Amino acid sequence: MSNIYESAANTLGLFNSPCLTKVELRVACKGISDRDALSKPDPCVILKMQSHGQWFEVDRTEVIRSSIGPVFSKVFTVDFYFEEVQRLRFELHDISSNHNGLKEADFLGAMECTLGQIVSQRKLSKALLKQGNTAGKSSITVTAEELSGNDDYVELSFSARKLDDKDFFSKSDPFLEIFRINDDGTGSLVHRTETVMNNLNPVWKTFKVSLNTLCSGDHDRELKCTVWDWDSNGKHDFIGEFQTTFKEMRGAMDGRQVQWECINPKYQIKKKNYRNSGVVILNQCKIIKMHSFLDYIMGGCQIQFTVAIDFTASNGDPRNSCSLHYIHPYQPNEYLKALVAVGEICQDYDSDKMFPAFGFGAQIPPDFKVSHDFAVNFDEDNPECAGIQGVVEAYQNCLPKIQLYGPTNIAPIIQKVANSASEEMHTKEAMEYFILLILTDGVITDMADTREAIVHASHLPMSVIIVGVGNADFSDMQMLDGDDGILRSPKGEPVLRDIVQFVPFRNFKHASPAALAKSVLAEVPNQVVDYYNGKGIKPKCLSDFESSRTFSP
Repeated sequence: MSNIYESAANTLGLFNSPCLTKVELRVACKGISDRDALSKPDPCVILKMQSHGQWFEVDRTEVIRSSIGPVFSKVFTVDFYFEEVQRLRFELHDISSNHNGLKEADFLGAMECTLGQIVSQRKLSKALLKQGNTAGKSSITVTAEELSGNDDYVELSFSARKLDDKDFFSKSDPFLEIFRINDDGTGSLVHRTETVMNNLNPVWKTFKVSLNTLCSGDHDRELKCTVWDWDSNGKHDFIGEFQTTFKEMRGAMDGRQVQWECINPKYQIKKKNYRNSGVVILNQCKIIKMHSFLDYIMGGCQIQFTVAIDFTASNGDPRNSCSLHYIHPYQPNEYLKALVAVGEICQDYDSDKMFPAFGFGAQIPPDFKVSHDFAVNFDEDNPECAGIQGVVEAYQNCLPKIQLYGPTNIAPIIQKVANSASEEMHTKEAMEYFILLILTDGVITDMADTREAIVHASHLPMSVIIVGVGNADFSDMQMLDGDDGILRSPKGEPVLRDIVQFVPFRNFKHASPAALAKSVLAEVPNQVVDYYNGKGIKPKCLSDFESSRTFSP
């Protein structure tokens, strides 16, 4: 990453939340018009990022001389945060050959988008807009690639043969320790095996460790392995040691074995005929690819975003300005603020931008029976709305037609989305992950059913976000995180994974919408990864994805 970007990012406060990952952006342009009849343009692309409504330069490509279809070698590296809308602007300039600054540059066009759009489509091509937002013949293509971290795991199976006997009345009780040697020469413990009692030829259990932990991703980094004879008083007897690297361990990848002599340096000096204190054998070395959130998104996994809105009577009559559902001509209510803040992020990861929106707790036309999962657009066969704006309009149109009622039951809507997620689960592919946003003004009345529904949903590709609107006492809602940190169904069955995030809107009343979105969505990438990695589902490869999906602009 360039110093320009780091200083800009620090100035803008872009490093406040932990970076999910770094993304490399490669840029190419086509069809640049010749502004100078005598020569072709000398193009350069400048990347800008928006913060607090202003554009700041982050980095720029090299200048390519005399080109109307440049493919730039410069790679932009940017930090990617799923929970934020990161607005980018790519500006194309013709920079005269005798001056690399922008003063003499001709502006050739610009393209604005979000980082989320590039990441979800992996390759984004758009027209470059000139002054006055008119499209010319030139276009820009931005390709995203995740900067691969060392987040793969390795599975290792060790055994030993003919270890020295350190016990008088029985055989040694050996265990093995592996240390990573750091750059400053210190050692960090990577793994300690279990102790195998009374055995000079132990077979230790297979274990898993991340490559980052094992060798900081450096296959040539020195690893020190020590074998001890366990003693109940904690004063373990040293049997021997050896040095290796992960590169050497990889020799045990295809059914082969790698072995090392276990050496006690003191014996080596003292004993004339000393050979070793036993042999340690690596029987298996297997690299397990851990896929990241971006692997799945770039492989074509879509975030299916669904909204559920509380229309119970406790919200107050929508015609009254004190109501939480009051539609103020100039100021969006809390429901709309929360919906837009979270929806704006999610919509970048959904190609058709169609979002199902449901209501609960209201009496609905024509017979005014209470419903806990009615379509806000009143079209039960197609509850989808076009974009977040479509959800906002459906919500505003629906308010005068319904009667706010009760109780506050959310289990039916969780079950409804779970049914869709269940169909996706059976495909055994990473194509759709469901996020249900529930906006409610009070404590739910069907807690037992809701817990049951959440435990069931934790086995499916879905997450539930609940935003508490208004000033009710939401302390009971924290129960959805479980008393001991694990939510359980009324029958005592624990959730398979944590899929619920509850946030009271009042905590963000005076903060930006981005702060709310950041808080409720920060956990989603890990939830997506936990689900698919836990099921052993790999991301679809790009070629499969491109042939089965078309993106809307």
